[in-house]
Amino acid sequence: MNLKGVLLLIFLFHTVVNATRPVITLSADEYGASIWIIGILTSTFAFLPLIFSIHAGKIIDKIGDRLPIIIGFVSLIAGMIVPAAFSTIWSLFASQLLLGIGNISIPIALQNQLGHQTTKKNRDYYFSMFSLCVAFGAVVGPLMGGYLSEHISFQIVYIVCVGIGLAGIIFSLKIPKAEQQIHRKPTKMIDSIKLLESPLIRRALFSSALVLYSKDIFVAYFPLLGKQMDLSTSTIGWIIALQGLATMFVRFVLPKLLEIYKREFILFVSIFVAGIAFLLLPLTNSVLVIAFLAIMMGLGLGCGQPISMTTTYNASPPERTGEILGLRITINRLFQLIAPAFFGVIGGSVGMAGVFLFSGVFLVGGSLLFKGKKGEED
Repeated sequence: MNLKGVLLLIFLFHTVVNATRPVITLSADEYGASIWIIGILTSTFAFLPLIFSIHAGKIIDKIGDRLPIIIGFVSLIAGMIVPAAFSTIWSLFASQLLLGIGNISIPIALQNQLGHQTTKKNRDYYFSMFSLCVAFGAVVGPLMGGYLSEHISFQIVYIVCVGIGLAGIIFSLKIPKAEQQIHRKPTKMIDSIKLLESPLIRRALFSSALVLYSKDIFVAYFPLLGKQMDLSTSTIGWIIALQGLATMFVRFVLPKLLEIYKREFILFVSIFVAGIAFLLLPLTNSVLVIAFLAIMMGLGLGCGQPISMTTTYNASPPERTGEILGLRITINRLFQLIAPAFFGVIGGSVGMAGVFLFSGVFLVGGSLLFKGKKGEED
C-alpha cells in the first residue's frame, strides 16, 4: 500500500472517532449520567489500549500490519452497532471498549507501515501528512456528527459510521501481507519499559500524552460547557471542527518549522499557547471568542503528535518499531484513562469551568519542561 492508502485509512478511522465521541458525551447526558460518570465513560476508550498496546505492537512486528488493521475496523463497526441498537448508558460503555480495540491496532499498524516506507530524511514530512489526515478527521467528524445528530438523531451517526468502517475494511485489503515473519527472542514487559531510559523518547512520549489528553478533555467536556452556554449541537460541532482545521494547518507547515526551529522550542511554544487558550475559554460567552480560542488550541496542540511519532520511530531498534509505537500508545492511553475521570471529579465539584482551568494549568506547567532543552539528533 502506498502513502495515500495509509492516509485514507487513518482519516476514515479518526472521522469515526471524532464524529462519535462528542455524540457519546451528549447521549450520556441525555440518559441522565452525571459528570463523573461521563468522565469514566470518556476514560473507557483508553482502557484496553493502555493494557494491550505494547503486546499488540510486538504482534504487529511479527505478523505484519494488514490483519491487525482489519481486526481494528471490525471492532469499530461492532462499537457503532451497539449504541445504534440499544439506547442505554451501558451500550455507550460497550461502544467505547470496542472502539478502544480499534484504537490499539489501527494507529500502531498504520504508523508502522508508514515508518517502513520512509527514510530518516523524509520521515518528518510523511508523519506530518499522517497527522494532517488525523486532524482532517477531527474536522469532518464533528461536523458530520453535529449535523446528523441535530437534524436526525444520535443513532444515525452510528449507522453512518458503520458504513465508514466497512469502507476501511475494503481498503485495508490492499495492505500487503508481511513478506516474512520477524523471529527474535521474546521480550518481557520490563524490556519494553526500559526503552524509556532514553531521555529523547521520554520527552517525546510525554509531549504526545500531554497533547492527546488535552484534546480528549476538549472533545469530551466542551459539548457540556457549550450546552451550558446554550450553544446548538451544530455550533458545538463547528467549534470542535475549527480546532481540527487549525491542527491541520499547523501540521501542514510543521515540516518547514522544523527546518527553522528546534523541536523542543516548537513543543514549548505550542503547548504553552494551548494552555493559555484552555485557561481563557470558560471566561467568555462570546461564540466568536470561543471559536478563536479553539483555533489557538488547535494550533498549539497540533505540533506534539507528529514530532512524537517521528522521534519515537527514529529512536527505536529496527526490529522493535511496532513495540515502541505500542509503548507510545500505552503512555498516551494512561493519560487518557486517568485525565477524564480526574477532570470529571473536578467538573462535578466545581463545574465545567474548573475542568478547563485545571487543564490549562497542566498544559502551561507541562510546556515548561521543554523550555531551554537542547535539541538532540533523532
